[in-house]
Amino acid sequence: MKVLKLFVILIFVYIGIVVLFESLLGYFQPANQNTLVITTTDEDGNTNDRVLARLESNGQLYVAANHWPRAWYTQALENPNVQSAFDGEKEAYLAIPVTDEEHDRVNGENRHGIVFLILTGFPPRYFVRLDPRDEGV
Repeated sequence: MKVLKLFVILIFVYIGIVVLFESLLGYFQPANQNTLVITTTDEDGNTNDRVLARLESNGQLYVAANHWPRAWYTQALENPNVQSAFDGEKEAYLAIPVTDEEHDRVNGENRHGIVFLILTGFPPRYFVRLDPRDEGV
């Protein structure tokens, strides 16, 4: 019985660490030379900004939903007309969900380390390809 109680306590401590880590990332949204800011629009027409890692594969631009909180990803699927700011330049993109072989290739080229996976609670990973679009579209 003691072992079960200890196991349950450890599970709750681990869940607390994941929630704390994910909350701090969402709040502070750390940015560097490898990040971009994606602007999505929700169902009410409100725009939302999120700092994401900028990934490239085969000359194309990608971003990934790497965490449990992923409202930006849902918004990009519902309204794929997004904007992205990188190096001070904002451009319009069409967000294309990535599946099958393309997903496997991008994931294989951009793996996360085990520490990141542990701290984020092993969330499923989804990619979006950002295809440039004309502003007038």
